[in-house]
Amino acid sequence: MSDLSMLINGLKVTAERGATFERRNPLDGTVATRAPAATAADAVLACEAAAEAFKAWSDTGPSTRRALLLKAADALEAKTPAFIEAVAAETGATGMWAGFNVMLAAGMLREAAALTTQVAGEVIPSDVPGSLAMGVRQPAGVVLGIAPWNAPVILGVRAIATPLACGNTVILKGSENCPRTHGLIIEALQDAGFPPGVVNYVTNAPADAGAVVEAMVAHPSVRRVNFTGSTKVGKIIAQTCAKYLKPAVLELGGKAPLLVLDDADLDDAVNGAAFGCFANSGQICMSTERIIVDEKVADPFVKKFGDKARALPLGDPRKPEPVVLGSVIGMTTVNHCNALIDDALAKGARLVCGGKADSTLMPATVLDYVTPAMRIYHEETFGPVKCVVRVKDTAEAISCANDNEYGLSAAVFGQDIARAFNVARKIDSGICHVNGPTVHDEAQMPFGGVKGSGIGRFGGRAGVAEFTELRWITVQTKPRQYPF
Repeated sequence: MSDLSMLINGLKVTAERGATFERRNPLDGTVATRAPAATAADAVLACEAAAEAFKAWSDTGPSTRRALLLKAADALEAKTPAFIEAVAAETGATGMWAGFNVMLAAGMLREAAALTTQVAGEVIPSDVPGSLAMGVRQPAGVVLGIAPWNAPVILGVRAIATPLACGNTVILKGSENCPRTHGLIIEALQDAGFPPGVVNYVTNAPADAGAVVEAMVAHPSVRRVNFTGSTKVGKIIAQTCAKYLKPAVLELGGKAPLLVLDDADLDDAVNGAAFGCFANSGQICMSTERIIVDEKVADPFVKKFGDKARALPLGDPRKPEPVVLGSVIGMTTVNHCNALIDDALAKGARLVCGGKADSTLMPATVLDYVTPAMRIYHEETFGPVKCVVRVKDTAEAISCANDNEYGLSAAVFGQDIARAFNVARKIDSGICHVNGPTVHDEAQMPFGGVKGSGIGRFGGRAGVAEFTELRWITVQTKPRQYPF
């Protein structure tokens, strides 16, 4: 068990009146972390510290920001063993997943470092003689990042790295499910030498999340908000931001389709589907949720995919034996997935492998012959329970892929690349991969969704656009003529 502190203005602090909350391990219920339970007043202190630090940080040159971000990447990687232990204790995820998180998150910090000299504007031709007109990108102010538990290092870093590169100061609101994991990110940035107040960290008890977030969104110095999490909570965040006219980047839920066309390399499709379905036990926003298979190749695909899924090792990630599937985040996920299995089987689906679970160690589960009449066809499982939908042709596959409120990631497998690419273009999603898994992220890419999967984009220059103000500034270089 680990006791945590928040970080405000470079100081480790407790919450008002010393209030704390506990995060328990999902497998055995032991206390993994005891963290400060911030109040709205604590949140305001973090905003004030970030606002004061912004005065100097926003004028800091790109080389200084780059050097600090590069040091932070090295410091983050040095904490890999601590991240592996914390992720297993707080979320039940595997060491493989935690290590992958650290690797990708370090890359995000290095990409952010490279962006410090890419915060560029443009000179725009003016009709006014002698007017030098410019579109200038400037730091926005204080950025509030709200990160989830499922890819905790990647998404915690993503919430603050590009904003820092652009000259903003930041507040990371850690997830109630992994406050120690998110705290390790902040420690890495402190180890790198960021000035006091540039990076701040707030934790809160689950019941206080609404009040704490609204207090920060409402603060005049907070100019941008980013949130990664469920569509349900994302709508609440969006409403709160709209109330205070604060721009928000929201990356929300998904029901990612993976289309297997009739000319797909089935072994390749099986491997891509298995990774997309079962990495982190299916608890990724991009996780493959629906495998849409042309009926002409459905039987051999399902046989191969079932064999692959059935062989994936499951176990306690805190033990030395390597596993692919660890614990899911809690029994709420288990109960939800069990209900989806019951509903699908009652309505004619066939169980290929796996099945209902009685603990958070859930096996890889595949349901075949899923139809729109079943809940699992529409609802996000966010667990290792996946469905196969058989379709008669490519047109029906596209229609099925778009028959959903979400639109984050998608994939298309087919050996005729031109055909597969044209299918990908017709899918309503912010991201689509041809002959690659739905789970794929790179720091320089524009990452985000459409429809119920969110608004805005993280990553690369798209991220720079989200976390800067674009201002029109002119310089009159010779006398201007006026009508009076």
